[in-house]
Amino acid sequence: MRQIVLLLSFFILAPHLFYAQTTISGKVTTLYNEILPGASVALEGSYDGATTDTAGVFSFVTTEKGTQQLLVLFMGCDTFRQILVLTGQTLVVYPKLKEQKNQLGEVVVSAGTFEATSDRRRAAVLSSLDIALTASASADIAGAITMLPGTTRNGETGQILVHGGAGYETRTFMDGLLVQNPYNSTVGNLPARNRFSPFLFKGTMFSTGGYSAEYGQAMSSALILNTEDLAPKTMTGITLLSVGGALSHTKRWENTSVSGTVSYNNLSPYFALVPQRNDWVKAPQSSSGEFVFRHKTNDKGGMLKVYTNINRSLMKMNYPDPTETGRTNPLELNAENIYTNVSYRDQVGAHWTLFAGVAHTYNNDEVRSTFKNIQAHQSIQARATLSRSINHTFKIKFGGEAYKSHFNEGFTPENGATAKNILNDHYAASFVESDIFLSKKWVARVGGRAEYASLLHLFNVAPRASMAYVLGKREQISMSFGRFFQTPEYTQMRQTTNLTFENATHLMLNYQRMRNGYIFRAEVYQKWYDNLTKSNTKTGLPNNAGEGYARGLDLFLRDNKNIKNGDYWVSYSYLDTQRDWRDFPKQATPNFAMKHSLSVVYKQFFPKLNTALSVSYAFNSGRPYFDPNLETNQFMTSRTPAYHDLSIAVTYLTNIAGHFTIFYLSVQNVPGFSQTFGYQYNSAPDNNGRYTGRAITPPAKRFGVLAVIMSIGQKYKKEETTSDDY
Repeated sequence: MRQIVLLLSFFILAPHLFYAQTTISGKVTTLYNEILPGASVALEGSYDGATTDTAGVFSFVTTEKGTQQLLVLFMGCDTFRQILVLTGQTLVVYPKLKEQKNQLGEVVVSAGTFEATSDRRRAAVLSSLDIALTASASADIAGAITMLPGTTRNGETGQILVHGGAGYETRTFMDGLLVQNPYNSTVGNLPARNRFSPFLFKGTMFSTGGYSAEYGQAMSSALILNTEDLAPKTMTGITLLSVGGALSHTKRWENTSVSGTVSYNNLSPYFALVPQRNDWVKAPQSSSGEFVFRHKTNDKGGMLKVYTNINRSLMKMNYPDPTETGRTNPLELNAENIYTNVSYRDQVGAHWTLFAGVAHTYNNDEVRSTFKNIQAHQSIQARATLSRSINHTFKIKFGGEAYKSHFNEGFTPENGATAKNILNDHYAASFVESDIFLSKKWVARVGGRAEYASLLHLFNVAPRASMAYVLGKREQISMSFGRFFQTPEYTQMRQTTNLTFENATHLMLNYQRMRNGYIFRAEVYQKWYDNLTKSNTKTGLPNNAGEGYARGLDLFLRDNKNIKNGDYWVSYSYLDTQRDWRDFPKQATPNFAMKHSLSVVYKQFFPKLNTALSVSYAFNSGRPYFDPNLETNQFMTSRTPAYHDLSIAVTYLTNIAGHFTIFYLSVQNVPGFSQTFGYQYNSAPDNNGRYTGRAITPPAKRFGVLAVIMSIGQKYKKEETTSDDY
């Protein structure tokens, strides 16, 4: 029921994307008219730009004015520069790049596919609008990611689960820095949303595994978010919802922008309109404040960014007793989160690029029921990297980070003394990685990462490698291998820290083809888990005796060129996984893993109606669950019914009293399919010796939101809006 909590920030920032700016578009080719997909096109000294698609076409908007220099880069070709005069009118250019004489001809053809060996091409990249207009996501980043192959929908937590991994195995990085608490605070079986609006980011990259040595402490996956640079223009936004509202203001100078947002929402009106299965005493409500500062320090790409978000939330309900069917207990959650991210990127000397950043997180969750549990987690991270191209066939990047964490937990039972758990961890890591052209058609990325955790008193080394072979123009195969370590969750170290790193080894083989506006990917993978945290049945103390595996197939097809004003993608995943961990009596498929997953997303823009329609469908085969009425050898062999969801979202653009206004309506699970995430059973059998239980289901069959967003002083211009703006 936390679905609306972050929708406000989405609605506040949406006008930035929908309101058209000066457009620069065109097509990049060689002197011989060979298409160059993956070429980098940008205004020199700014972050405004784009990457050419499979047809060599690019388009981007900018708020820069006057005389500017267009810069086009493509490995194997000379740098292209062209002077442009920006007057607010649309510009169309056709850069033609000259091949370098010392560059092998076939490498020029395959250079655009080099990124296929890195996480950027192995991953699926979603724009902010892809996320916002995915009907089943309601502008939630995590919700949109779960419509991609390799993921598992987890309706009771809202987290991203990848290739058979648990939720904590996927980590989120914002401008290169770890986000310690990427989801809103919640309680068991109530899904949480990602804390951030998708419109904060110019790039959202999701890796299904085998990701760069630059990132660590994630056994399964990395969600990498890169924030926008300077805000487009000065504007004021007002958002009105039946459950709350928000006010924002952005001020833009030539090289600086500052934004501030305050919001409040309360789900009581929504719950009064839409009946809920839960017995709410005080519906979820939250207040938040956000500050964003951006400053361009020079014309060489120097950029300083500061982001701060403060959020407080609370809820109170009669919560179903997990040990006795039909009984409820009072439960209250009070949560506070403060997150700050400061980063700086600039050119150092003639060839090096420097990145440096610091992130601080404070999160405090207080749960009161028949017990009291308070968890306070504070962390600070510092990070720096240097990168450069040595020549046209070799790039190198290296860096390091330090992380300090303080975790304080206090648990007070109904009748008893408080048990405390205080953990202080100092973590340090360094990495080095190189991109190498081995021959005409072979390219590789090779690197490694070294980590040390003071809490475990242990050191590890994690090698990473990926290679790609070009089959033809815009068609290639790639392979990746790597080891990934992660410190056990702090909640698993309440009794002892005498543990080691959990780890997973990834092996992936990928085929990718991009032709005629289509993107097709097929990927097979194998993961081996070692040293998973497991409970000793005799002593109750955790150890690292757990192990497991995951293997499967992912398929992805996308076409956003061949249907006029339309865009769709289809994802399918097959997963075979088992693990022996936590309190499992033997190796079995965990309750968050589904064998088959299918997702379909379709978007259509209707120019004459100023309207965009988005429809999404998701299917998951039944999930395993533990039925205590069965024998031990049948552990986790029961299955829930299959999961179905059909969701619709409609966006309408207009002007009200001369102000740009967006109407947005989203409804999830329109047909009202029954959805079951698992079952909870009583801790003791009844008089007949059987354990009775209850189904874990969503708080309501459907979820919907209607919003009106007005941008003061801005005007919607229909003639300047295309399907790309949707």
